[in-house]
Amino acid sequence: MTYLISAVALALAAAGTPIFALIGGLSLWLFHNSGTDISAVIIALNRLAEMPSLIAVPLFTFAGYVLAESKAPQRLVDLAEATIGWMPGGVAVGGLFACALFTAFTGASGVTIIALGGLIYPLLRKQGYPESFSLGLVTTTGSLGLLFPPSLPIILYALVGKISVDKLFAAASGPGIILLFILAVYAVIIGVKNNVPRIPFSWTALGRAARAAIWEIPLPFVIIGGIYSGQFTASEAAAVMSFYVLIAEVFIYKDLKITELPGTMGRSMILVGAILIVLGTALGLTDYMIDAEIPNQLFALLKAHISSPWGFLALLNVVLLVVNMVEIFSAIIIVVPIIVPVALKYQIDPIHLGALFLLNLEIGYMTPPMGLNLFLSSRRFEKPLPQLYRATLPFWLILVAALILVTYCPAISLWLPNHLRIQ
Repeated sequence: MTYLISAVALALAAAGTPIFALIGGLSLWLFHNSGTDISAVIIALNRLAEMPSLIAVPLFTFAGYVLAESKAPQRLVDLAEATIGWMPGGVAVGGLFACALFTAFTGASGVTIIALGGLIYPLLRKQGYPESFSLGLVTTTGSLGLLFPPSLPIILYALVGKISVDKLFAAASGPGIILLFILAVYAVIIGVKNNVPRIPFSWTALGRAARAAIWEIPLPFVIIGGIYSGQFTASEAAAVMSFYVLIAEVFIYKDLKITELPGTMGRSMILVGAILIVLGTALGLTDYMIDAEIPNQLFALLKAHISSPWGFLALLNVVLLVVNMVEIFSAIIIVVPIIVPVALKYQIDPIHLGALFLLNLEIGYMTPPMGLNLFLSSRRFEKPLPQLYRATLPFWLILVAALILVTYCPAISLWLPNHLRIQ
């Protein structure tokens, strides 16, 4: 019977059935089959109200949508170009930082590829960067900011994994900084190799770009600095960011009209609603798996073949790269409750595990054949998928090398939260 239900669930998923319906239906059937009152699913759903950090999700999402629908992407690219366009590979490095920052605040890789990719890709080609490198860069950096606060996947992982959001913000930043550095070095090498001309530094151009973005420049310092300094929590940072972005983009820059705000709110809350309904139904499935001791059974199975934590992490990385090619929020909600208890039995720090999961998440976005970034770039730039596979391969290899480094050097992800003594 279990195999039949599994086959039906897979068939329904292939037919496009919403993931929350599959998870909810599976939870109801599992509880009923075990003789437990199916109201347990509704009881689990009610636990959403007991998650104080959950308020950060709609607030950060709304702020991200306001930024995406304003002229902030153009101002961000102009500022990056004026600041470091003079150095070898400067335009490409500026694009890396601009995309990372924008993704962190919008929480969506697709938004970055669509909003910033359309600005950065033609700029790179105009400067003389190879087409393959330019495509690879905008495709890769679409998800680079997922490792930096206030990234939405970090918040969601912390809620599902029951760990400190602030600690995970700090833990994910370490690998994120390393990735930015390595990719920046690669961009410089490509720039020098192809004799890409530099943009002469101009205080006038820098001043003009800085004045244009004067209200957006403080945003990362206020939000990230406020969280790391302990001035406010992630939820409080979400409220501050929403208010700040609303005032800046609507009343100061006037990129959005007040009459357009209801539409922006509606579009952002559609994403929030999708996240919450999947999270709510998944809580019931999580309760069943815990009651049925599925993590313990999985640990016993793995322990028979893999005795060391390092072997488990290697296997986990392979599995996550495949799993994270699908819709990311579903991957977090479904997979995290299973792997966290198993990892704890292997004595793996849960904060380190979270940073690894998020890094895998980022790489999964660009992993052939189903990585979401590949499809988005293919449609945005009208390029065939095989060409995107070739373009992103060097970037993918760099990210996987960084993943191996972070996996077996936990200090990279644990140093910052321990140093800042975040509670």
